[in-house]
Amino acid sequence: MSRETSASPTTGRERYVILDATRGFALAGICLANFPEFSLWTFLPDELRESMPSAQTDAIVRFMQYLLIDAKFYTIFSLLFGLGFALFIERAMLKGRHALRLFWRRMLFLALIGLVHLLFIWSGDILLLYALGGMCLPLLRGLSGRNMLRLAALLLLLPIAIDALELWAGWELSSPMERAWWSHAEARGINEGNFHTWLRDATSYAQVWDFLVQGAYERMYEFLDGHRLLKVLGLFLIGYHVGRQKLYQNLPSHQQAIKKGTQLLLGVGLPCSTLYAWSCTHGHPWGTIVHSILYALSAYPMGAAYVGLLALLYIRHERSRLFTVLAAPGRMALSCYLGQSVAGCALFYGIGLGWGTTMGLTAVEFTAAMVFFAETLLCLLWLTRYRFGPAEWVWRMLTYGQWLPLK
Repeated sequence: MSRETSASPTTGRERYVILDATRGFALAGICLANFPEFSLWTFLPDELRESMPSAQTDAIVRFMQYLLIDAKFYTIFSLLFGLGFALFIERAMLKGRHALRLFWRRMLFLALIGLVHLLFIWSGDILLLYALGGMCLPLLRGLSGRNMLRLAALLLLLPIAIDALELWAGWELSSPMERAWWSHAEARGINEGNFHTWLRDATSYAQVWDFLVQGAYERMYEFLDGHRLLKVLGLFLIGYHVGRQKLYQNLPSHQQAIKKGTQLLLGVGLPCSTLYAWSCTHGHPWGTIVHSILYALSAYPMGAAYVGLLALLYIRHERSRLFTVLAAPGRMALSCYLGQSVAGCALFYGIGLGWGTTMGLTAVEFTAAMVFFAETLLCLLWLTRYRFGPAEWVWRMLTYGQWLPLK
């Protein structure tokens, strides 16, 4: 890996295919995870879901989604964000304090991009949360590897303790935000009766905007209720540790350790994920605390196991076309993530094709797969002529404060 002493963006020669391919793989899963919300299927009442022709197949797909997709791919993406922060900070430290400030600029502009995405495109934005979590990393970079992993474990398990405390106290920390959310929703005429049809029936962007404003409050409620900042920061720290140890540089030398670790993660994650899927599809029959425990013992191990499986496949088939293809959207992760939101709005909202609430989960997931397939083809074509994705290009120029050639 060539290293430059100037504070400049990463060049093509400095990239690792396995990291880009893993990021592309994560984007595929994120697309599958998000499209049930874009399509408004998530918000449909149970009786409407059950009346669809594909209801029986949808029930199977829903269970498989909780088993294999839900929370697993945001886990991967969070680990990669932490690893990417390690790479950026390491290069920044070569230039001392001035270059480290580039990292703060990078997070600041990511937060701005996330805020625009949240308020003007989709209420399910994660970029703003990632930027806020990323801003904490420089404050923790002085920790030893062992202490960093201990803190990561604490952050990942702390939500279980908070849920238990809230259950004991009979009060939730997110309650004020939930009230604020519904207050803003009702002020715009949005209620439980029309929540699932509002965006489908929207004939103007002004109506979409009304939903996005209350959706921003809903997203803040979800962050608080799900303790998402703690979870994301914990995953960031694990990824940061992996990046600092450079475990990705010579994967064959770590093959046995990766294999054993992946087997252990699957041994824990797969049965717990099965129980988690059952809990999700049957209304949390074992209670909130058990559900929180199953979430922790399924999402994180399964997400990490996916990374391990991909690494083992890469060791054996490094020159496979599969990794080149997956690396293309991985190199344009920000553009693809934003592009998925634009595609979701265009397909399912009333200001677009208006497909929302008209198809079952099976058709929704097939549509998501086709969207990612189309994105991958566009990325492969784009990268034959351009150095960065369009969103990455703008983000880098804002970070470095200079014009960067795109072609």
